[in-house]
Amino acid sequence: MKPYTRTAKYYETDQMGIIHHSNYIRWMEEARIDVMSQMGYPYRRFEEMGYMSPVLHAECEYKKSVKFDDEVKIVVTLKDLGRVKFTLGYEIYNMSEGGELSAFGTTTHCFLKKNGRPVLIDRELKEFADALNALKVEKEA
Repeated sequence: MKPYTRTAKYYETDQMGIIHHSNYIRWMEEARIDVMSQMGYPYRRFEEMGYMSPVLHAECEYKKSVKFDDEVKIVVTLKDLGRVKFTLGYEIYNMSEGGELSAFGTTTHCFLKKNGRPVLIDRELKEFADALNALKVEKEA
C-alpha cells in the first residue's frame, strides 16, 4: 500500500501556529479510509454490506510539531487482528522537515451489523481479514 499524504491546512493550526493535536486523530482516520480503499474495501462497501466499524480506542503520541503547509506522510500498518476487533498503527512523518517522525498512534475497531451485533471478522469478513494481514506482512518486509 502506498502511504497517505496530505498538506497541513491553515484552519488546522492552533494559537501557537502549529497543527492542533486533535487533527492528528482525524488524519489517522483519513489514512485508514484511504488504505481500506487501496485494499479494495472502501468504507462505503461495508455500509452497503450492512456493517459499521466504530472506533473503540484511539491514541496518539506527539514527537515534533507540524505547521501550516507542511506535507505529511502517514504509514498505516496492522498491529493486531482478533476475531472481533483489529488495531491499526500509524506513523506520521513530516516530509517538509526531512521526513522526521512527528507522531505515531493506534486505533482499534470492530465491525457491527446494523442491529448492533458484533461480527466475527475471521468468519464473515475473511477476505478483508486476509487483506488486513497483508498490511502486517508489508511492514515486516
